[in-house]
Amino acid sequence: MTRPRRTGGGAAEPGLRDLTPEHRLRRLELTVTRRLDGLLQGQYRGLLTGSGSEFAGSREYRPGEDEVRRMDWAVTARTTTPHVREVDADRELGTWLLVDASPSMDFGTAELDKRELAVAAVAAVGFLTSGMGNRLGAYLVQADRIRRFPARGGRKHLLALLRTLLAAPRADADVGAADPADRSAAPVGLADAIESLHRAVPRRGLMVVVSDFLDGLPEDGVGEPTWERPLRRLGRRHQVLAVEVTDPRELELPDVGLITLVDPETGQRREVSTGDPRLRDRFAAAALAQRRLVEQAVRRAGAAHLTLRTDRDWTTDIVRHVHDQRRLIGAARGRPRVGSGGGV
Repeated sequence: MTRPRRTGGGAAEPGLRDLTPEHRLRRLELTVTRRLDGLLQGQYRGLLTGSGSEFAGSREYRPGEDEVRRMDWAVTARTTTPHVREVDADRELGTWLLVDASPSMDFGTAELDKRELAVAAVAAVGFLTSGMGNRLGAYLVQADRIRRFPARGGRKHLLALLRTLLAAPRADADVGAADPADRSAAPVGLADAIESLHRAVPRRGLMVVVSDFLDGLPEDGVGEPTWERPLRRLGRRHQVLAVEVTDPRELELPDVGLITLVDPETGQRREVSTGDPRLRDRFAAAALAQRRLVEQAVRRAGAAHLTLRTDRDWTTDIVRHVHDQRRLIGAARGRPRVGSGGGV
């Protein structure tokens, strides 16, 4: 559901879904180029600084933060202290987007639904990483298939990709009316999609996974999600950003009486009395545990984690994430380095 925004004069401004596809693209482009580009100043505007390949010195190894494959064995042997190599950011970046368009993304109770917020995230990544010879490709994960879009450069390619995402078919509004056994096509899981992306892109680049990460979570809350290991394997070769999309009603239930909840993935229905405060408390506790499970799995996989909510300003969340990443990188680079000559 998309709710119109109020302008300063009290008039309702149309929401993203109320606009034509071309007007949606124009609004997204203006939002990114005016708000994000204006706030993210610097030589590189991207969401993450690429690790690159040009040697830029060495520094001491930090357990739990650095990858063993980046060890500088020559400096380690000379100083008898473990060191890792540092490299300058590449000026050309290959970016791949894995966008979750499964039925669970067709949900929202704020200004945007999760699918629209995912498109906004894709627009931000695309416009911020475009230029300077960068190329952008995408995997669109739908309920029964994965659509692949080859990596290309240029504004036209990005706009065509955004049009496809906006036009992608949504789940049937009456999804619960059909018997799940009647669905012949096997569903495509997030883990399978990440594994497919890992196999298809051997060259190091930036991988952005946009999803609610609800697929593959353990039912009892114990264990790891099915997508954690593929995400970890992806992170061994690439730089990975996990964009988690959530809605406030997934975190807590309002007191609105008797409601019918429908699982968009399976069509299963259940009537719930939201007037019961104990039920609302249990729901909120379970939702919090679920989000913590996702956060911990993303961290264990070594990916950067950006959370966007349909009831918050997504541009502000992106700017805060980028500034946090730059601050961490700046702090790491501000520590003493050991160069190739062994001097500090």
